[in-house]
Amino acid sequence: MKDILEILKYTLPSLVVFATAYFLIKNFLVNDLKVRKAIVEADFRIKQQFFNKDDKGEITAVRLQAYERVVLFLERISPNSLIIRTYQKDMTAVQFHIALIQTIREEFEHNLSQQIYISSKSWELIKKAKEEMTKFINEAASKLDDKATGKDLSQAILGTTVKTEKLPNSIAIDYIKSEIQQSFYNK
Repeated sequence: MKDILEILKYTLPSLVVFATAYFLIKNFLVNDLKVRKAIVEADFRIKQQFFNKDDKGEITAVRLQAYERVVLFLERISPNSLIIRTYQKDMTAVQFHIALIQTIREEFEHNLSQQIYISSKSWELIKKAKEEMTKFINEAASKLDDKATGKDLSQAILGTTVKTEKLPNSIAIDYIKSEIQQSFYNK
């Protein structure tokens, strides 16, 4: 019995010290884990807010650039601009007609991806402007005889568009400008 008391005399204080140390260290580690988790969550929220702001700014910049590109497209397919850029000396009306239609088609295809960033209404007006400009050119070309020159076709196109109160590309540009004002500047 004396041996058991002797063993208890040494082990009991050791067990008390061990239990105390165990609970103190456990509490310390649990609290440290909670603090670290809170720091990580706060850091994540801050980074998420920062990146969301950057993403929104980047998207806004891309959208504005898309609007710029489609307005440039609309300006480039206006009759005056299109004729000046496409006309070459000694072109027949047929050659000039083909070149004009091809230029409009290429310009449009070059800007197809912009529809992702602009409104459906704007895109519909852009497509309508493209189709109407093609129609103006086709109508003017159909009124000419086989011996007509490119210069004759350009005069016929300008004559057809002059009769129009407002060109479809101008209507689309005006709508896009108002949409940009509403979307980006009236917030």
